[in-house]
Amino acid sequence: MATIQEVAKYAGVSVATVSRVINTPDKVRKHTQFKVQNAIRELNYEPSVLGRSLRTSQTRLFLVLLPSISNPFYAQIINGIQNKAIESGYNILLCETDSDPAREVIFFNMIKNKLADGIISMDPTVNKERLIELSTKYPIVQCSEYAKDNTLSYVTIDSERAAYQAVKHLIKLGHKKIGLINFDKKFLYASERYRGYEKALKEFDLEIKDDWIYNTKHLNFESGQQAMRVLLNQADRPTAVFAVSDVLAVGALKELHINQLRVPEEMALFGFDNIEFSNVVYPPLTTVAQPMYDMGSISVQMLMSKIRGEEVESLVLDHHLIIRETT
Repeated sequence: MATIQEVAKYAGVSVATVSRVINTPDKVRKHTQFKVQNAIRELNYEPSVLGRSLRTSQTRLFLVLLPSISNPFYAQIINGIQNKAIESGYNILLCETDSDPAREVIFFNMIKNKLADGIISMDPTVNKERLIELSTKYPIVQCSEYAKDNTLSYVTIDSERAAYQAVKHLIKLGHKKIGLINFDKKFLYASERYRGYEKALKEFDLEIKDDWIYNTKHLNFESGQQAMRVLLNQADRPTAVFAVSDVLAVGALKELHINQLRVPEEMALFGFDNIEFSNVVYPPLTTVAQPMYDMGSISVQMLMSKIRGEEVESLVLDHHLIIRETT
């Protein structure tokens, strides 16, 4: 393998010039850049990533915190993060916390020990106080789930408004008995979507009945199925259900099929997220579409701005309803 000294000799420049072309090309004249880059290609030279990291104090690595890689909600966001990061000369490391504080500590220590340049947190279970404290010293942004603190920049949507619009759509279709499949309200998105559900029902003077609200302990298909099973066992059951996640809605739809209920004639169903599954289930799921890819891409741009020491404003992106065949 060629050395940096051999590249310098081949190009007829100093070792320092080769280093500048590799690390800060904008500070080198175009003619010199061309000579060095040609030498690198001809000699098959591969710069040492570790050496560059030691010289520049940059790892070119972002940590992406998420509770579970298996949740399909994160797939499009991760694509957005990865594509923008690679385009910008960075790599990403997916860090599955599994809602385990001990794992959080490991990942937080990575940035403290300068093994990563910044963190993008998508984990609703993360220790917000510790994350806020860490953000005073290191570049951190939040994507989707966020803490309402000025220290931490975030990119998200207005979950309360989106939920309100979804439930209002069900009301406009003539439903007066609308159930809710929610997650733990200690998480911001779950509490905001509950408020949107509540706001819509109150606006139309409709009953908010505890028996029609099911809070799951886990965010998976099985929990959605269990929730719908409980709602169907009510003597006075709802005619429509709003689920705060497509994962829960798809599980709920399975339970409706098991009970041979016609959707939407006997039970309407509204999801949230527009994951890929939502358009392949039968009938296709009506849902709230989040701009997940854009959220991921923008979170990288925000993080790079923080690394450069720039002020970063939080962003609330637009969502829209996708009306399919479950309503």
